[in-house]
Formats: sequence, structure tokens, C-alpha cells
Amino acid sequence: MVVSPFVLRVSYLNIARNHLFSCNFTLIDLLAIFFLLSAQMFSNRIKRHTALSAGLLLATLPLQSSHALAQNTTPSTISLSSLLQDMTDAEAIARWPQFAYTNREASSYDRRTVSPNTPGWTANDDFTQFIRTEEKAGRRERVMLDANGPGALVRFWLTAGSPKEGKIRIYLDGNDEPSLVFNAFDLEAGALKLPTALLYRHDSYSTSAGGNTLYLPIPYAKHCKVTWEEGPRQGQRYYQLNYRTYPAGTSVKTWTQQQFAEASGLIESAARALTAPPQAVAGRLTSFNKKLLPNETSVLGLPSGPHAVRTLELLLDAGNLPAAKLERALRSVVIQLTFDGERTIWCPATDFFGTGVGVNELRNFYQSVGRDGTMRCRWVMPYQRQANISLINLGSTPVQATLHATTSPWKWDARSMHFHANWHFELGLKAITIPQVLTNTTIRDWNFINIKGRGVYAGDSLSLFNPIATWYGEGDEKIFVDGEAFPSHMGTGTEDYYGYSYAPRPVFQTPFANHIRIDSPSTQGYNVMGRVRTLDAIPFQRSLKFDIETISWAPTTLTYGATTYWYGFPGATSNRTPQPQQATLPVQTLAEALTLPKLSQNAIEAEKLTIVNRSPDYNLAPQEMSPWDARRWSSGSQLLGKETKIGDFVELEIPAPGNQPRQILLYATQASDYGMLRFTVNGQPSTTVFNGYAPQVQPSRRVRLGVFTPRDGKFRVRIEVSGSDPQTTASGALFGLDYFELTPPQLIGKPDPL
Repeated sequence: MVVSPFVLRVSYLNIARNHLFSCNFTLIDLLAIFFLLSAQMFSNRIKRHTALSAGLLLATLPLQSSHALAQNTTPSTISLSSLLQDMTDAEAIARWPQFAYTNREASSYDRRTVSPNTPGWTANDDFTQFIRTEEKAGRRERVMLDANGPGALVRFWLTAGSPKEGKIRIYLDGNDEPSLVFNAFDLEAGALKLPTALLYRHDSYSTSAGGNTLYLPIPYAKHCKVTWEEGPRQGQRYYQLNYRTYPAGTSVKTWTQQQFAEASGLIESAARALTAPPQAVAGRLTSFNKKLLPNETSVLGLPSGPHAVRTLELLLDAGNLPAAKLERALRSVVIQLTFDGERTIWCPATDFFGTGVGVNELRNFYQSVGRDGTMRCRWVMPYQRQANISLINLGSTPVQATLHATTSPWKWDARSMHFHANWHFELGLKAITIPQVLTNTTIRDWNFINIKGRGVYAGDSLSLFNPIATWYGEGDEKIFVDGEAFPSHMGTGTEDYYGYSYAPRPVFQTPFANHIRIDSPSTQGYNVMGRVRTLDAIPFQRSLKFDIETISWAPTTLTYGATTYWYGFPGATSNRTPQPQQATLPVQTLAEALTLPKLSQNAIEAEKLTIVNRSPDYNLAPQEMSPWDARRWSSGSQLLGKETKIGDFVELEIPAPGNQPRQILLYATQASDYGMLRFTVNGQPSTTVFNGYAPQVQPSRRVRLGVFTPRDGKFRVRIEVSGSDPQTTASGALFGLDYFELTPPQLIGKPDPL
């Protein structure tokens, strides 16, 4: 155990100066303060270093934090100013809300989403959906939100396809005139001029398309209605509005432009606090620095309660390893916290701190990860009696671990809650494809967590591996609170939930939403993102269930690892238990995803064969098959013949050592615009005609060209477009060849259907 003398010295001095007559001190605390003040007074008369020496003597004494001992005051009236103060108070979320609000979401989700296990539950047209249309002063306004107060709008996310013409209006307390007007489907097209911490652009943003997110709270005493008036040219409109509803009778001061102007200084200071929260706070520093051997656990005891963990800082060093092995070694180190006899946190350390797989730079209100790998969190974690932190090395690589925990006293009361963090990991998660979204009743939504008890949902991070080079994230979040039959949070897409739009996009950092790793612009490989909450936290009285759809543009299986953060009263539980085996699995890599295996040991890849002859201007090229689940094609690619017409041909040379006869097998591709093919081998016609038509892109069954004898150690195979299926689209003359196989004739049984 190491206690920082500098922190002790400064903290005791502040306590002595500011709180001597309002705090309860132990005898040791009073003696420490006496000696420190005496030393300081003496130093003023003699030498300054005497005070520093006296301060160093306090390195082993207990510490009271002036921050924790300050009186917690709750305003009698909720206002823009009080909400801004709550937004930047990391401690506020650790107590049950004084005004026990509910948090709901209004969104443009597809209204065909009605109930689980029925067609339409995963419907995906999540745009331009509204509650109703109203006629007002000769204009048609579509209602996005219609909520009775008292309440507050706490998050407004939107995005749009081009153009953005029209107006958004926010009406408060039943007034006929809007309190806020935005002169486009754009939250920057209005009178609100805000720091980026409270209003930020998505990377897709332009004045004609794309979106932004507003975090400025808009309180209202009686009612809030948000509408959209479409312009002359219509586009796709996506939106999410998160709003609080307070108990009847709660005093709320409705938002006005005057309040907004008067709060300008507070808005600026809130933005600074959100963008650059303190990395260190006053309190007792408890630490260890040791090498964790494989299968070793190290425990750090914390001061007896009532206290709260204010900050955690961890640096892991597994040595100079290749990237994938390093990421595996780091993820194999688990952090476990126990508060008052309950284990509330079990999580791979990198996931707990929000960096997911690997060490990825991160900056949000509660978490940060530096370029040097130092991971920090500012979640306030109260406990009444006792607490400890364990680091467990489940892997096979020794890892040097440096851990610092800062604690200070906490006033434990009837509103105090424990902090929880749970990790859920799954390999081979089958995704729904776009054609399946209205018919699927078998592929389940993926569950982040189910919680039983009373508490507050505070955020989550998601590390997912996408093996194909196309978009994986059409799935919507569905959050059910207190057993409701339909989710009160029904989203519009994975990237929308995590605060951006029109994926894929580069990494970004904001106080409440982050996308910190994207292995490939196509989203192939690892993608790591997170969302943390203050004003949009979700209280629950009995239960909370968080599901998300898995919808991809192409067939695939995904890997999801989600960490959920929440506060709960003692006794609250979840369905998430430790997954030690999953924490130590090899880390998937982009290189592996890009290098797909052959489908057969004897596969002869068509796209790698020598072209010995072709029709003039015949366009032939390898094609990567990721949009259609590349794993269904050998090495993930094919030879594509495009811009072809009936009669066009290509001749390929297949090596065939020896002079014994071979059965030639072809594995091709079928699609709605593919033609019919006939074949000649070494000048001999094959009796096989292949129909390349299918309503969707798919690998064909094997095609037998027949038994032939090689010439000069090779086969010369001519492929000619001979016609098209009556159902085909476009020219009907394209074709795709995956691979050939050469087999002894006697190994082939009855003919395959074409």
C-alpha cells in the first residue's frame, strides 16, 4: 500500500482551512491537522521546507476528502442551470434520483415493429416515422415527440438524407408559438450556438445531409412537443429524443431564451468540465505495482467505509509481443471489485475501462485511455463497510500491473447505490440480412444484460468483430424497463445509439459517445464504441432488459463483447456471470478476415489461372465477395466476367501433370444478371450447360464438365456465354467462376443436379 504524501498534504491543509468546524474527524486526523498547521505557521517564520517535512510525516495517516464532506444540496426547482450542474457531477448518478424521473425515447423506428417473435420485430425502415400529422396555421407538422410534463428533453440525435429542407419546432407547455425553431432538419440551423461538448456534428454532416447530436437539457413544467415540417423536397429523416418525466407536482422551470442567455457562463464551464474532467481528485491513494504471473490473483484492500472510490487508474505491460498476442494478454487480465460482500464487477480490464480489444485512445466524461496505455475511470463507487479490488491474470503471459485507487469518505444514505460492471461475450453470433428483417422469427435479438432490482443504467461499451467488408450495424437497441411489453427505448440503428450516423465513419471522441477503433473503412475487423450517460441515465424500479438486433447487409456471423455499467441498490442482480474461458480466447484479426481459406484442399482458384485467349474487349477481373459473405467462396473471391454479351468467351489454362484422365469440376456463382455457359476442354465440347441465374447472389452447386485427358500437362478450358434465363435481369450475360477441381473419374458418383 502506497499513500501519496503530496495528496495527503494538500488535502489535509484544505480540510483544516475550510471544514474544521463542519466535519467529524478521528483523533489521528485532528492530530495530523494540528501538526500540519503548526508546521506551516512555523515555516512562515523560519523556513518553508519545515512544513514540507511535516507533511511527509502524514504519509501513513488516514485521509478525509473535503469534496466528499461537502454538503449535498438538491435544488427545490429543476431548471436549465440545475440540470447543467447535474450533468457535470460524477457523484450524482451514484445516488437514486431525488426526483425519481423516468427516461424514455421517442424515435423514428419502423412502426411494423410490434411484438417479439412476430414478423416485423426486426423491421428496418427506421426513418420518416412520426406519431401523427397536425395542421397548424396552414402548414403540416409531423409530431416526433408528445410528452406530458414535468420533464426535460436531455438528448436529441438526428440525421437526414439530402435535402434537409423544412423546420423543426419545439413547443413547451402547450404554447402555440415554438420556444425553439431549427430552419432545417439540422440542430445547427437554429439560434442555439453551443460548444461542441453539448452540440456536436457527426462525421457525415454537411449542410445538405448528415446529422448532429444535442445534449443541452430543455426542461418544461407541463408539456413538450417536437414537430417536423417537411420542405418542398423530401428526404429520409431519422431521429431519437431522450426525455425525462418527473413525478407530478415536481417544480420545473420551463426553458426560455432568457434562461439560455443568462446561463451562458454555466454552459461554457459545463462544456469545459465535460471535455476535460479532472484526472486526479483529492483523497487517499492506495496502490500496488507488481508482475502478475499466469493464473495469479492480486488483491488490493481499500479503506473501511463508508467511502467511495473516486478514480481508478491501471497500466498493464505484457512486454514486446505481436499485436494480436499483446491484445490477448491484456484482455486476459480481469478486474474484479467487491463492495460490502457483493461482487459487483467482473470484467476484462481493457473492456472495463472502455478500450475494448487492445489499447485505444479514449476520452469521455467517465473514462480515458492515454497513448501510453494508462487507463482511468471516474465512475464514483460508494460502499458502506468494506471493499477490495482484485486483478486476475487468466492468461499464459506475465503482465506487469500498476494500479492506483483514490478513495474518500462517502455519506451513505437511503439513496446510495453500488456500482456494477458486467461483461458479456459471444462468438459466432448469426446476423439477420436485410431481406430477412420482415420475415425473421428465429434469429434472436442479442442480450446485453437483464437486471433485477432497483437501480440506474449508466452506459455501455461494445467491442465487436465483423469478418466481412460490409456494414454490420443496422440493428436497433431495445431497452425494456420494469417489465414493459414494448421497449420504452426503441432505436434506429447501432451507430445511431452510439452517437454517429451513416457508417462507416472515422474514430471520434465526445463526452458521452465514442467510436475509438475501426480496423477498416469497410468496418471489417474490430470496431469499438461506447456510450456513457448522465442526464440520459435510465432509472428502473424492478428490472431492466437491454437487447440489440444484429442486422447486417450480408450473411455473416459476428463476435460481440459488451460491457454494461449500472448502479444498483444492495441485492440487485443480473444474468451476467464471469466468462473466464472467453476472456482468454485468441483475438481475431483483420488479417485473418482478409485471408479466407480455400473451400477445398484441391481447389484451383479461377481468378488465379492464366488467361490464354478471350473475346476482344472482354472485361475479366477478380472480385472480392465480402458483400455476400465471402466465406462461401473459396479464398473469398471469384473471377468475374462483366460487360459481356452472348457469344463472348474466355479460355483458361489449368495445370494437370501426367496424362491420366480427370473429371473436371467447376464451382461457379449464380446471380440475377448472370447468363448461361457452355464449355469446351482441349477442343472437345462438354455436354454440360450451366444456368447462372438465381434470384440472389449465391455459390452454385458443383458443375461436372466431364472426363478429359490433359495435353502437355494441362487443360485448356473455354467458357462461352451461350444465352440467358428468361427470368434474368439486365444483360443476363455476366458470369462468375469460383474454382475448379480435378478428380479421378472413379471417385465421382451419380450426376449432380444443375
